Amino acid sequence: MKKATATGKKSGSSEEKDGDSPSRLIDARIEELSDWRGEMLARVRTLIRQAEPDVVEEWKWRGVPVWERAGIICTGETYKSVVKLTFAKGASLEDPSGLFNSSLEGNTRRAIDFHEGDEIDEQALKALIRGAVALNTSKRAGSGKKSSST
Repeated sequence: MKKATATGKKSGSSEEKDGDSPSRLIDARIEELSDWRGEMLARVRTLIRQAEPDVVEEWKWRGVPVWERAGIICTGETYKSVVKLTFAKGASLEDPSGLFNSSLEGNTRRAIDFHEGDEIDEQALKALIRGAVALNTSKRAGSGKKSSST
């Protein structure tokens, strides 16, 4: 399995300066949790990597795993009773399976809260990941063009 790293990428991470790659820091977070949250974060991470083999892992905002490809795809935060996968541009993504169940009121982000014992709809999650990458790459490809109304 190809290991995604942030080599050559700018992450703004102070932890990286200490020699730990973002992927190693995510590994450490999963291990440190040592309960269902670590298992859930590890499972979600695997699905992200399967859906987008060229994903870049980052470690931002003092300890948040971030997955990127042509921009942020999603973040993986862990709380006492939930693992939250927040999609940076989730409001612009099709979600026919209804995975988004949190941060629904905003105009940009959408999130999926995973609780202990929750099953993951793997195909639907992978479709969301691929949709986020497609949105990022389409925005980047057209970012140099401004539309004119005159």
